[in-house]
Amino acid sequence: MAFRNLQEFVEELERRGELKHIRVPVDSHLEIAEIADRVMKTGGPALLFEQVKGSAFPVAINLFGTKKRMELALGVGDLNEIPARIEKLLEIPNPTGLVEKLSLLPKLAEMAQFPPRVVSRAPCQEVVIKDRPSLGMLPILQCWPKDAGRYITLGATITRNKATAKRNVGLYRLQVVDDRTLLMHWQLHKDGAEHWRGYAKGEKMPVAIALGGDPASVYVASAPLPPEIDEYLFAGFLRKEPVELVKGVSVELEVPAQAEIVIEGYVQVGELQEEGPFGDHTGYYSLPEPYPVCHVTAITHRRNPVYLTTIVGKPPMEDVWLGKTTERVFLPIIRKLVPEIIDMNFPAAGIFNNAVIVSIKKSYPGQARKAVHALWGLGQLMFTKVIVVVDDWVDVHSLSEVAWLAFMNIDPQRDCFFTEGPVDTLNHASPQWNYGSKMGIDATRKLPEEGHPRPWPEPIVMSPQVQELVTRRWSEYNL
Repeated sequence: MAFRNLQEFVEELERRGELKHIRVPVDSHLEIAEIADRVMKTGGPALLFEQVKGSAFPVAINLFGTKKRMELALGVGDLNEIPARIEKLLEIPNPTGLVEKLSLLPKLAEMAQFPPRVVSRAPCQEVVIKDRPSLGMLPILQCWPKDAGRYITLGATITRNKATAKRNVGLYRLQVVDDRTLLMHWQLHKDGAEHWRGYAKGEKMPVAIALGGDPASVYVASAPLPPEIDEYLFAGFLRKEPVELVKGVSVELEVPAQAEIVIEGYVQVGELQEEGPFGDHTGYYSLPEPYPVCHVTAITHRRNPVYLTTIVGKPPMEDVWLGKTTERVFLPIIRKLVPEIIDMNFPAAGIFNNAVIVSIKKSYPGQARKAVHALWGLGQLMFTKVIVVVDDWVDVHSLSEVAWLAFMNIDPQRDCFFTEGPVDTLNHASPQWNYGSKMGIDATRKLPEEGHPRPWPEPIVMSPQVQELVTRRWSEYNL
């Protein structure tokens, strides 16, 4: 089931007992964040704060904070249904004749049969404010005590490449400076920053920030898609229905018609201001740095909008499940490019960029190292500081099993290897901004050709016959 908009999703969460209403007055300065943090840490419900001091709009948070809710948001019974669909598309062979080409049409059509649809009227523009729009009307949170101020944390920032006209939708934090000014924290490697670099100094680059919308459109802003894939086309593929877009009221950009709130404006290239500190998903405050200034030209919204937000900090938080969805969605693509990979896990404690665990079907010496270097060459996986490789029979999602094998199977001098390259901007451990070292750990069974002449022992496994016997008689043991 594809939800048309955020409020339909909220209503379904309530129907399923996944949503709690907070009806007493609360403060957007720290109080909501502390409540949400406690709930997120325990895998608690989605929250709807109905009375937020200083704003007429309710605040929704933790809507995507569990696997169950993320599956509901994307209309699947299990997140693995999505990679299964993608795998079928990736299985398309090179057709040799007309009949084969025709037989592939249904598969090929699925890739692009739900392109975004432009409409002339939209719920997100039921109220249009172009004369002195004010961010002060929105219940924007200050999340942590030493944050530089209030931050928009779950806004889909829409930009367009000046040279190619290709759209990008990215998830960047936005610091509120005053009622009509934001600071745009798109990091060096992000597509929004690349678009910005395509403008000449002094030019005005249009931007729009969409808050809310259908859940798939919210999710895709966080997905590390390659520049040639339109996020709203991918959202249409996920939801099996087109995303509706409408032309902005003050910018030459299209915005999600079903959004709750849209902030429109421009970034004047060359105008920078110190942004931060900000309590980030690393669990540390990211340090102040200069970032582009965004000037607000209009705010549009539904008549009765819900302000969608999140907080980040020490894991686990709500964003874990946005990351886990990306892990599942991109697995078949990664397996197509690095075919020995069986499964992978971005552990929550690894904060997406610090650690990845992969299992491989090993068939020749050095294959674990080959897989690690291949992953470092794939998109945002270039930021990964530590990659651990285990054998195909290992459950990469069992951290205790992975730790056992990593501790047991490695000879540190032989099986830990290093390189240098780009690292995430938020990586405070590297001596230089955006550049540092990375480590691969080969925890697979070693072959003689890999410098291990001794016999490799077999793991302990009970015989299947005894396992079946004990399972059958378990109730008799009175345990």
